[in-house]
Amino acid sequence: MEQLFSPRVDSHPKPRSKHRQKPRPQRHITPKQVEQKTPDKEPSPADVPVQPSRVVPLPEARPSEAPKTGAAPIEKQKGEGPNPLGASDRFNEEKSRFKKQARPGPSAPKPSTDKQSEPEPPAAVPIPTQKPDTSEPEAQPLAVAPQPPEKPDAGDKKMLPDARSADVPDAKMPAAEVACRERLTALGVEFEEHKAESNPDIGCSIPYPLVLKSLGKSIAIGPATELNCPMAEAAARFAAEIIQPAAKAEFGADLKSINQASAFVCRPRNGTRHLSEHAFGNALDIASFTLSDGRKIEVGPTPPEKDGKFLNAVRKAACGPFNTVLGPGADPDHSLHFHLDLEPRRNGGTFCQ
Repeated sequence: MEQLFSPRVDSHPKPRSKHRQKPRPQRHITPKQVEQKTPDKEPSPADVPVQPSRVVPLPEARPSEAPKTGAAPIEKQKGEGPNPLGASDRFNEEKSRFKKQARPGPSAPKPSTDKQSEPEPPAAVPIPTQKPDTSEPEAQPLAVAPQPPEKPDAGDKKMLPDARSADVPDAKMPAAEVACRERLTALGVEFEEHKAESNPDIGCSIPYPLVLKSLGKSIAIGPATELNCPMAEAAARFAAEIIQPAAKAEFGADLKSINQASAFVCRPRNGTRHLSEHAFGNALDIASFTLSDGRKIEVGPTPPEKDGKFLNAVRKAACGPFNTVLGPGADPDHSLHFHLDLEPRRNGGTFCQ
């Protein structure tokens, strides 16, 4: 009786031996496969010796075509036609064509990237924010405009009014000025007439000035000292009646000269809007005294003991003949000189410090 299952052509049977090799795992064959293969070839002993020729083509085809899915699909290809390898070549060609057609595919996403880059233009929208920045510097010059209000400050620098600022020389010298000059001559004071001094913008005025060369027959004064006549007479009398006796009593020498620091100067008082008495030739600043023996006594905050006694005596005696007396200790501006003036005060008062 013939066997129902004949050996497959592609499974080359091995010669039987006493010790059979380990059987290969049996493949599940569907009845359809059996029906197709049984009529193709029937088992015959002549097929056995064909074993040497089976090894070359078949082992190479199995691992490449279907190592994972099994032999079932390979059997179908063999049963379908005489050249199963041609189908695989066609499949590979179609696969390669598919790849070639698929290659231009990557270029397709490029427009998609371009579309994604299209939202970038909105990044340029912040440009309108720069417009307020440009407008801000335009407003800055407006902030600088308030500088003109400094003009009223210049008006504050004007001196307060003084009645003596309007004094001007008359066509004929007043009698009081003539009498004053006669007294100076009697005291031995050397002087020269000087033209009138006036500055309407500031308010300075000295209508009948004198330039003194000496304060008596033996007392010089320098440098050139411009004063009004009443102040010149007061300085000459003070030098002859107060300073000369004090120098003889303290040092045993005569007063030779006086070094003045300031006489007529058109200026206000320091730190005020009031005109100084120097602006009317009505004040004299004395910096030092020189004696006949060559000794020089300088006005200062810390003089030597003997010089200090002389200076204190002169300073105290000046309060009365002069309405204002200032010196070291009164303020920093008078630390190195005596300030003497004839400023008119109410009730004939004096200010000595």
